[in-house]
Amino acid sequence: MRLTRPMLAPAALAAVLALTGCGADGDGADTVPATATGSLEHLAAEAECTPNMQTDADTIRQALCGKGDGKYVLATFSTDRGQREWINTAKDYGGFYLVGRKWVAVGHQDVVADLRGTLGGTLEQGVQHRGGGAGHSAGHGEHAGHSG
Repeated sequence: MRLTRPMLAPAALAAVLALTGCGADGDGADTVPATATGSLEHLAAEAECTPNMQTDADTIRQALCGKGDGKYVLATFSTDRGQREWINTAKDYGGFYLVGRKWVAVGHQDVVADLRGTLGGTLEQGVQHRGGGAGHSAGHGEHAGHSG
């Protein structure tokens, strides 16, 4: 079967609609903004957080942020590799991670999911521990000591 120009137009339109998320069931509820970039202070301002600095080093800057009952850690990294190494180590402790370019936010699942609506990014989940891991679901205390 040979494709002709009239046949290509509807196929191209269908491909564009599929790639952009437009369609009959696209209600826009899961719209995620472009992933934010910038300094820890810039990201915190975007998230309407006054950062409580915990670590201010050359390779990592880390602060506690809070929104109501939802507290989370916001960290920025000097390199992509340092960020990935930190995340891979931290994920052993469980938790939920919102990951952007050279930054990560760590907290309860609902907190990072809400934060994604502001900062964009990709959601990642740490190792799930069985047996009432309340200490692993807090998302902030166990991560405060990571230094990359």
